[in-house]
Amino acid sequence: MKKLCAVLLVLPLAFACSPSVKRVETNLVKDVGGGWNDTDAQMVAQEMITDCLSSGWYPKYTSRNGKEPVVIVGTVVNNTMEHINTGVFIEEMQRALINSGKVDFVASSAERGELRTERLDQDEFASEETRKAFGKEIGADFMLSGVLNSVVDKASNKSLVFYQVNLKMINLETNQIVWNGQKQIKKYVKNSKVSW
Repeated sequence: MKKLCAVLLVLPLAFACSPSVKRVETNLVKDVGGGWNDTDAQMVAQEMITDCLSSGWYPKYTSRNGKEPVVIVGTVVNNTMEHINTGVFIEEMQRALINSGKVDFVASSAERGELRTERLDQDEFASEETRKAFGKEIGADFMLSGVLNSVVDKASNKSLVFYQVNLKMINLETNQIVWNGQKQIKKYVKNSKVSW
């Protein structure tokens, strides 16, 4: 009888601690913990790329060269105290650049390494007609790189988190910074105190 009572007492706790999972739409905007999230990455990438491509460097380059610029996304450094997967942010920027139709885009250094390895394999194993030659890569004209910073003001169960993203478009040949963009996000987070 004691064992049955113990099981009946522990059983509700076991179910109370199990996670509940619900699928949601990928475009749903929902802050769970108040930190940097996918919505922030998408919003910042879209707004910054729009600003970048509508600024003065872009028409100046296209009128001088008669072609779209070739861009590569470089490093985006995370200087916040949070673990932020900057890869998600970089992919969002890449997607926004490609989908704008205003720039040509080249693969990152990691992707290029993988492609070069594949070409080496093709040299040995692919037929002459389908083999892809070395020395035909397109060099980037500009590199987009940046930094993600944050400031946290916290007291008791409230916090104010300020994010600032700075991106630069840099001419690869001259090291000239042709565009410097900034996007800020501020979040007020209030956590309810749990009392047991």
